[in-house]
Amino acid sequence: MIFRQLYDAVSSTYTYLLADEATREAVLVDPVYERHQRDLALVRELDVKLVAALDTHCHADHVTGVWLMKQATGAAIVAGAATGISPLDRALRDGDVVRFGGEELEARATPGHTSGCLTYVSSARRMAFTGDTLLIRGCGRTDFQQGDAHAMWRSIRERIFTLPENFFLYPAHDYEGRTVSTVAEEKRFNPRIGGEAREEDFVGYMENLGLPHPKQIAVAVPANLRAGMPDDGRYPAPATWGPVTPSYGGIFEIDAEWVARHRDEVHIVDVRSPSELEGELGRLHDAQAIPLDELRARAEEVPRDKPVVTICQSGKRSALATLLLRKAGVTDVANVAGGLIRWRQLGFPS
Repeated sequence: MIFRQLYDAVSSTYTYLLADEATREAVLVDPVYERHQRDLALVRELDVKLVAALDTHCHADHVTGVWLMKQATGAAIVAGAATGISPLDRALRDGDVVRFGGEELEARATPGHTSGCLTYVSSARRMAFTGDTLLIRGCGRTDFQQGDAHAMWRSIRERIFTLPENFFLYPAHDYEGRTVSTVAEEKRFNPRIGGEAREEDFVGYMENLGLPHPKQIAVAVPANLRAGMPDDGRYPAPATWGPVTPSYGGIFEIDAEWVARHRDEVHIVDVRSPSELEGELGRLHDAQAIPLDELRARAEEVPRDKPVVTICQSGKRSALATLLLRKAGVTDVANVAGGLIRWRQLGFPS
């Protein structure tokens, strides 16, 4: 079997590509909206046919890429029937099987983080994709989206820990750089639910985490209930001038690394205030300075003979700048992800 583990650093999300080597049929588990071009590139490079894009649950910390993958490849959108996601090409229930070539994933209902969580199990490959139910040395939270700590306890103890101990566990997230665990490891070392933990210990722990809600929840949950389909129902056209990544919110971003290497091919617009230009981050010598609050009125000053990249301190104001410039008729425009903070961290010259 072909297996690849992919990572989105913004949301700390793992995406998994699995394919049958003989038939080239493949599935993608938990794709991220902003990373769909990366995922499509891998599908093309490996010469596999994506037959299904699966979500383990309705995510709250990022927007899913399953709808985008369907538009690009024809892959079926697949998730749990209890997620409330629509449209679904296949609504899975406990025990259902997703087949791709000679490989298969069994859907195990593992509610607790949300009521619709599934764990996908490949018994032949000794692998389980646990979503946000069981993380490496942790587990998903249970304080929103019909979360239930008692249900989580039962799901992990009865549906995941009952797998053979040599099964590999692949979560939807990790925040410490860890990539894989095993059933044996988590049964022994997981501080929340492993070892001698009892249900009342686990529930008390989970009900007193006191965590803030995910930053993206207000955007992510409504979007994911639509399988990540944008409001306008349109597939974002890729840029031809550079590796531009569209976000679900309609912002087109480009990495600082690419801009630094192709600086003479783009026109940089710095939308910070005049006082910031003299601050500790300094300025880029070839950037046109137009404060954001003046950009709408001065948009005609921006040259159109090159693609335009906008920049500010962190990338937030310059993201808005791309929308203003698009409205003014600048079609080839992208925001420098991470702004000047990222630029300086990477040590690029002024």
